[in-house]
Amino acid sequence: MPSVQRVTSRNARFQQWEALLGNRKKRNQLREFLVQGVRPISLAVEYGWRVRALLYDDSRKLSGWARDLLGAVEGERVALAPELMAELGEKSGGAPEIVAVVEVPADDLERIEAGPEFLGVLFDRPTSPGNIGSIIRSADAFGAHGMIVSGHAADVYDPKSVRATTGSLFSLPTVRVPSPAEVMAWVERRRAAGLPLVLVATDEKGDADVYDFDLTQPVLLLVGNETSGLAGAWRELCDVTVSIPMAGAASSLNAANAATAVLYEASRQRAAARRAD
Repeated sequence: MPSVQRVTSRNARFQQWEALLGNRKKRNQLREFLVQGVRPISLAVEYGWRVRALLYDDSRKLSGWARDLLGAVEGERVALAPELMAELGEKSGGAPEIVAVVEVPADDLERIEAGPEFLGVLFDRPTSPGNIGSIIRSADAFGAHGMIVSGHAADVYDPKSVRATTGSLFSLPTVRVPSPAEVMAWVERRRAAGLPLVLVATDEKGDADVYDFDLTQPVLLLVGNETSGLAGAWRELCDVTVSIPMAGAASSLNAANAATAVLYEASRQRAAARRAD
């Protein structure tokens, strides 16, 4: 195992890691973020994300998982005082075994592979990191191939978002882009290569009910901001809008629930089409 550094006080190094919890500018500047929990850390390693450092408390008896991780994963080893581990773990019930410092990958749309069965999600200007994480989790669960976060938005690598993904962030390519222009250039490259990619938005007064629209074709699902919905530019760029039939007094679903409903319907249609073949 690599040599271990020890940090026992809130020195500059510790304050740098602490800043990753709440300072988006620092995460972007350092291109790293913190990952907590057995499953998320394990998936980060499994899917080949670069772990820059593993932080742990060497005064406690570590589990077999933690010992195996420390023995197998490249990256710096840093032993922290228990109270410092508790601060980074953001837990009131004690310190986590390990906190991983993970490198942020490039925001390159080419990370998202778009084949004949492509299913992707674009979240326009989300304000809640928890909603970002929830949609990433749903997209992963229902077979999507990528997620795009567009515009001035909450951060994919905010701890609330990372936790809400329950590890799906590491298996689903997720890319941040500043505006529709970058996405549409990517879409047009896919279309020019022969992929008939359809941009589908949800709307209370959609062109069709979601279960009447063919979601087995290559689809990029557009999800609007939690308060104001899709930006005008995206409304003009989408090819079709679909509505989610609802009963009861509710007039709409929140962004994460609406995305999940459409992703489930896409998964259901695609499974039915495979069974019919």
